[in-house]
Amino acid sequence: MMPQPKTVLFICTHNAGRSQLGAHLLTHVGNEHLVATSAGINPAEAINPAVAASLQELGIDTSGANPRAVTAEDLDTADVVVLMKPGLSLPGPVRGELVEWSFPDPSNWEADGVRELRDAVNESVRGLAARLAD
Repeated sequence: MMPQPKTVLFICTHNAGRSQLGAHLLTHVGNEHLVATSAGINPAEAINPAVAASLQELGIDTSGANPRAVTAEDLDTADVVVLMKPGLSLPGPVRGELVEWSFPDPSNWEADGVRELRDAVNESVRGLAARLAD
């Protein structure tokens, strides 16, 4: 019998940059045992265009990405919660594993800076995916 996929929830402030990178890159890794979602504390109206462009360079489609607010239910149902910035104020307790990363906010960045961030997040995401695959 196949194990239930694990849900990995990426959270940042606006769900427009860092958490979108995390979720899209984890999906891109292609581990069928992991389901990636993302949310924000104070969601923006749209995904950061430079972030979307940096993901499109890897062939990742972000057209369906809509920033949304994290809920207590999200925190209760996720197997792993990844904070892309430490110390975020969450709407409830985290039931699963809590992972805290510290990535800078790319809100006002140009594409070149976002590429570096994307690659750094990708490295962390691949490490996490490998660890969760065991």
